[in-house]
Amino acid sequence: MTQKRKGLRSMLLALVGCTCSVTAAADSHPSSQTLYPLGTQGSFAGPDNLFTGDVKVDILFPENEKAHFSGAYVHFAPGARTAWHTHPAGQHMIVTDGIALTGTRAGDVFAFSAGETVWCPPDIDHWHGATPHASMTHLVITGSKDGENVIWKEKVTDAQYAQALERKAAPDVAALTAQQQAMVPIAAWATQGNLASLEQAIEAVLHPQENAG
Repeated sequence: MTQKRKGLRSMLLALVGCTCSVTAAADSHPSSQTLYPLGTQGSFAGPDNLFTGDVKVDILFPENEKAHFSGAYVHFAPGARTAWHTHPAGQHMIVTDGIALTGTRAGDVFAFSAGETVWCPPDIDHWHGATPHASMTHLVITGSKDGENVIWKEKVTDAQYAQALERKAAPDVAALTAQQQAMVPIAAWATQGNLASLEQAIEAVLHPQENAG
């Protein structure tokens, strides 16, 4: 393995690899704080087998003997996202610019913006990335357990990404009152210009008992 490839591998592992290959500058008994100057921990493009779209990773700090977590900024171009993965010790995601999306195998989808944080518990299959029409940057603080901080899986398909967008855009109809639920088809038919169906939907709201019978 060339020196360049070794360096890239070390940077990648600092964010998402099985074990961080870079140790803290401080020893077991530090006498002072440790500074990681901007840009000294390395940056790299997200590998194609782990990300979809253009992604840049800026390493901020590695884990050390006392603090078993690392940090990095991850910049996503519009529509870019990670592959499916889990974190053995969990991960905090803090958006610093734009709007982030994160989804789970169970179908839960969160959209969160600058200043908001999502905590992903250990061993939850998930992905995260940008919305289709805007870039996004988030800070990730990733824990490590038994030398691992991530387990990568298959890439998120375009269909899975589209489904997540639909889930996020869809209203929580179950949380609405009966009258509010009845207004949903009215809005839909009005938008489509379907006057016949619109009249029926309005009648259902005005005379619910008659239509129920």
